[in-house]
Amino acid sequence: MPPQVRLLSTTWPPICAGALVLVAIALCASARGRAAAETVEVEPVWSAHPVGFSLLTDGRDQFVGYYDASRQMSVAHRKLPSPKWTFCKLPRRTGWDSHNYVTMVMDSAGHLHLCGDMHCARMVYFRTTRPGDITSLKRIGHMVGPERERRVTYPVFLRAPDGRLIFRYRDGGSGNGDDLYNVYDAKTRTWQRLFACALISGQGKMNAYCTRPALGPDGRFHMVWVWRDTPDAATNHDLSYARSRDLVHWETSAGRPLKLPITIENAEVIDPVPARGGMVNGNTRLGFDSHKRPIVTYHKFDSERHTQIYSARLEDGRWRIYQTSDWAGYRWQFGGGGAIPFEVRVGGVQALGDGTLALSYRYKHGSGTWVLDEKTLRPIPGRTAPKRPGRDLPPSVRKVESKFPGMSKRITADSGRCDEPGVRYVLAWETLGPHRDRPRKGKLPQPSMLRVIKLVAPPER
Repeated sequence: MPPQVRLLSTTWPPICAGALVLVAIALCASARGRAAAETVEVEPVWSAHPVGFSLLTDGRDQFVGYYDASRQMSVAHRKLPSPKWTFCKLPRRTGWDSHNYVTMVMDSAGHLHLCGDMHCARMVYFRTTRPGDITSLKRIGHMVGPERERRVTYPVFLRAPDGRLIFRYRDGGSGNGDDLYNVYDAKTRTWQRLFACALISGQGKMNAYCTRPALGPDGRFHMVWVWRDTPDAATNHDLSYARSRDLVHWETSAGRPLKLPITIENAEVIDPVPARGGMVNGNTRLGFDSHKRPIVTYHKFDSERHTQIYSARLEDGRWRIYQTSDWAGYRWQFGGGGAIPFEVRVGGVQALGDGTLALSYRYKHGSGTWVLDEKTLRPIPGRTAPKRPGRDLPPSVRKVESKFPGMSKRITADSGRCDEPGVRYVLAWETLGPHRDRPRKGKLPQPSMLRVIKLVAPPER
């Protein structure tokens, strides 16, 4: 059956899983400065609660890891530019936990690795036995050994500067956990510990919620985190920092080597925010100014106990903290366990090249992108962020199609790269918001369509 062509903003008709629909969108890219987009549908997916999916493009091979309409862990593969998918259904069916995201990576030998469906659970790890063939995905019982793979959360695949594949995860639970790192040998197809101990340890008293190590413009990996004492989200405290050139040797911002494991006693603290001080894990962001200095954006309570956005910048060997927002009378009171709905969101700063920075934000009373004075890290009145040609998503991609109350669009960036110049891909679908990892009662939304969207940058003028 030939692909059907229709507008992205229309609702999708009921179709069987695996049916192919190619959607082409023509935008006036040169006039609007937005990327033209075309979309390939994968299949309907679960939409009653959010859980992260994965998009991985490796040259002409494209993979999608997700949970289908029945919440079964699934992988789809196609050869670009064909819209035809090959599907593999794995023997896992997720529950209501929004922590159970799917993540994937390709190793140097062409084997696909997949992890997911874990929140303080036994390691769930699949790997292909034949390069690039998702139908050969097989579950591996453990990576290194079962001793520290029984309570796994937050799996992350990384690349070391020398190309080695690294796997990071938390062993333990909220308020009591360690961050462990494994390294992969592609020749023997085995994993071993990158360190003899944890990289970061809560010593049985707390755990660290870390950002993914980010390669900065200075050639170093930078990482920030908050400590948390209990499963209660209100007990986050002490915004901390470390950096590394190779993901193996870690140091402070002053270059002092850090003895592993990093603990609350030897960690470099950017801002000693106390527990119940208005800071939450998942809302600490890392960016850099035009001088390659790291800037950490986050929120906490001000002296009046109102919620504000703050920016901490490394200046002349010390962290200087700036209040960026000025939200009079506003306070986000959060707490408890499980995946909580976020009333505040803050992005990482991006240098605009003219002595200003862009910073996105969202809170109860509004959202947008501030243009910050790079010296003061305060919003410039009347300034609006410039459009980014080829980077801004078309409105039709962000539009919510479902009429079910509370639905929102989920968009995930490609963790790999394609061979086509000026082309990037994103993954999009719709779900309800978090529900503290508990089942919803009553009527649930119909499955939404999972789509891979190809964005083509407009030609330079």
